[in-house]
Amino acid sequence: MTHCGTSILNKTQFYATATYPCSYIEGRIARSQVVDPSTPISAALYSEMIRLGFRRSGTYIYRPRCDHCQACTSIRVPVNAFRPDRSQLRASLKHSDLVTTISKPFFSEEHYALYRRYQQARHKNGGMDQDDVSQYQEFLIDTQVTSYLVEFRDSISTRDLRMVSIVDELEDGLSAVYTFYDPLAGQSYGTFNVLWQIEYARSIGKKYLYLGYWIELCSKMSYKTRFQPCELLQAEQWHHHAP
Repeated sequence: MTHCGTSILNKTQFYATATYPCSYIEGRIARSQVVDPSTPISAALYSEMIRLGFRRSGTYIYRPRCDHCQACTSIRVPVNAFRPDRSQLRASLKHSDLVTTISKPFFSEEHYALYRRYQQARHKNGGMDQDDVSQYQEFLIDTQVTSYLVEFRDSISTRDLRMVSIVDELEDGLSAVYTFYDPLAGQSYGTFNVLWQIEYARSIGKKYLYLGYWIELCSKMSYKTRFQPCELLQAEQWHHHAP
C-alpha cells in the first residue's frame, strides 16, 4: 500500500489493482488505485477524494492509475455558470413532465428490470449486461457515503418508470455515480438527467456537478463536454475546458 501526498489524503491508505482490459479504449490495459476498504470515509474525506479525481463504485472508491495511459480525465460543471445550448433546451422541454422522487438507495425489482433492459440495449456484451441482483446491489445500492436514488416517472396515470440515477452529495457539489434509463428510440433521457442534476445541485446551494471521467478518444463520453462551461482536472488543478 502507498500513501497519497495531498492534504486530507495524507494518512489514507491505497492499494493498486492488477491490470485488466480497459473498458473504454480497445486494446489498452488499465489499472486502478483503490482506497483501503477499511478506511472510515467522512464527508470531508470523500469530498476531497472526488475533487482529486476519485470515483465510487459501491463501497469502493478508486481512480485510474494506468501504467502507460492518462486518458481518463475528471470533469465537472460549475452549476451557476452553466448555460444550456439549443439541443439541451429541447431535451429539457421534451421531458419536462417527468416526475422525480428522491430517496436513499434501495433495491427494487422494477429498478433492476430497467437496469437490465438498459444494459442489454446500450452496453451489450460489456459485462454489466450480465449483472445479477447481487452485483447490481453491490454496484449501485451499497454505499458508505451520503447517496440518493432518484426515480424519474411519467406524469400520466401509468406512472411508468423511465430513469433511475444514483447521486452522491459532497461538501461542494454532487457526484453523478450512475444513471440508467428506458432505451426508447428518440428520447433524450441522458441529457435531461444531467440537466436535472445541474439544476438540483444549484437549488441546494452546491457549486459543482462532478460527471466522472471524460476520455477524448471515447465517443460515448463526448456528451460530457457539451455541458458548458466545464472544467477538467489536470495535475490536481481544475482548468476551464472549451469544446
